[in-house]
Amino acid sequence: MTGEEMPDVEQAAQPGQLSILASVTDGIRILTLAGEIDHETGETLRKALDVSATPQPRVVLDMRQVTFMDSTGINILIAAHQDAAGAGGWLRLAGPTGPVMRTIQIVGVDTLISCHATLRQALSQ
Repeated sequence: MTGEEMPDVEQAAQPGQLSILASVTDGIRILTLAGEIDHETGETLRKALDVSATPQPRVVLDMRQVTFMDSTGINILIAAHQDAAGAGGWLRLAGPTGPVMRTIQIVGVDTLISCHATLRQALSQ
């Protein structure tokens, strides 16, 4: 597994912040998120999810350390899903925490984007 850090991203998430660590395994880009996804941190996630230069992008968001996500995060996920699908690829979510998964389910994102309990499941599906 090769790892690449996202520019201008904190390694450890502090309250109200979001850190993103990017890596690639078997041609699948994995973004490991930690912290909160909201209006203040959304642009960081939006930039990390940019697949415009990638043919057939395959991306897994490891969300095990995401403690909060509001409608900003939902909108970013939907846009990223549409961008990836439009380029012939996909976006999957791995390990969303209880409160985050509840938000995803309430708005129906789980019917649009494939959600998996573990990173391993998201990578192998």
